[in-house]
Amino acid sequence: MLYNEPMNYRRCGRSGVLLPEISLGLWHNFGGVDKREQNVAIIGRAMELGICHFDLADNYGPPPGSAEERFGDLLKHEFAGHRDEMFIATKAGHLMWPGPYGDWGSRKHLISGLDQSLRRMKLDYVDVFYHHRPDPDTPIEETVEALVQIVRSGKALYIGLSKYPPAAFNRACTLLAEAHVPCLLHQFRYNLLDRSCEAGMLPAARSQSTGSIVFSPLAQGMLTGKYLNSPTLPADSRAERSDSIFLDAAKVAADADKVARLQNIANEAGIPLTQLALRWLLQRQGVTSVLIGARTVAQLEDCAAAAGQPALSDELMELLNAE
Repeated sequence: MLYNEPMNYRRCGRSGVLLPEISLGLWHNFGGVDKREQNVAIIGRAMELGICHFDLADNYGPPPGSAEERFGDLLKHEFAGHRDEMFIATKAGHLMWPGPYGDWGSRKHLISGLDQSLRRMKLDYVDVFYHHRPDPDTPIEETVEALVQIVRSGKALYIGLSKYPPAAFNRACTLLAEAHVPCLLHQFRYNLLDRSCEAGMLPAARSQSTGSIVFSPLAQGMLTGKYLNSPTLPADSRAERSDSIFLDAAKVAADADKVARLQNIANEAGIPLTQLALRWLLQRQGVTSVLIGARTVAQLEDCAAAAGQPALSDELMELLNAE
């Protein structure tokens, strides 16, 4: 059943890890409010397409924790025996329980958070564990010591950092390297509407020889073109969801002109806008994998089709880079 279709894999920094060009994130589509049978179909099809990297966090859902619970249930019942074919990531660092220990980057929070994640997913270990966001108050030495302890305890094989600004990222990478637990991956937002990482985070990841996995590659769906030429938001769109924290009607309107120009470029090139946006990212220097979300098998297949494609022409890349 698995790996029936080819997928390109890229080496993650200087490690032995290969990641698929397209990875699957389980945020906002695999929670307790989502249909289990749809989740089964998406995971199964992802594996057939060679998408073996599944990205979670303790606060994914909704409600928080439910994405890990759902994934653990699917792994136990539908995909038992396939654990070693999967590269599973989770994170801690956002608010998960009340009181002083349920958030941020203390040793107490990170180790307790991962222990809870492992129980929800019914796993002995994850492949990579991220600190989900930098903590402005906890000394970075304490956070790194906790991450090192986690690897040495066998609860995670590798360590990643998420949304770290360059200075904090470089410091954390230095401390991890000194402890002989190098940072494997840096995760940050990157898409044709938000290229802010190019000024700091992407060069930092290259300089540290870590992998880079980028999230929100389609700008929460805006780079699919679904919001163009519509007086109202589609009823099933992310922008219309009451729990959408990064996208709403005002954000859609603010970027509408730029999305329209990108759609025209895609039309001229004869490439669907979704795939053009993903292929542009895969052609950016330093990007290891692009993290997509999918509510349906069709959306998954549409995104996966961007992998393994010929390089976009220099002229097309110049047009996209100029936007």
